[in-house]
Amino acid sequence: MLAEKYASKIEYIFSKYPTKRSAVMPLLYIAQEEYGYVNDEGVAEVAALCDMDPTQVRSIAGFYTMYSENPKGKYWLQVCTDLACALRGADKFYADLKEYLGVDDGGTTEDGVFTVEHVMCLAACDK
Repeated sequence: MLAEKYASKIEYIFSKYPTKRSAVMPLLYIAQEEYGYVNDEGVAEVAALCDMDPTQVRSIAGFYTMYSENPKGKYWLQVCTDLACALRGADKFYADLKEYLGVDDGGTTEDGVFTVEHVMCLAACDK
């Protein structure tokens, strides 16, 4: 489905990389955009497009926090709770955010608008 629906976008992505395998990450974004998260179907399609094994694609999607392997709300809020951010108040901020939205860690609001989760290092410690 991705190959047909996003043919021109995929062709453009492939033109920017030396090999098809190199395009796996931007293609995972397309799959996530289409399905709302990186599901088995999206992984299989990206693997076929990149001439890779689905297990290799799944390992890439699982490693990076910008890919979601579960359905999320319209807005996906990630709060870094690593040491540097915790020292700046991230733990309290995250607890307050969950309480305000009425969700647990990784939860989505009842209206499906917000999903909140803690992550390690968003490279924004100075913020």
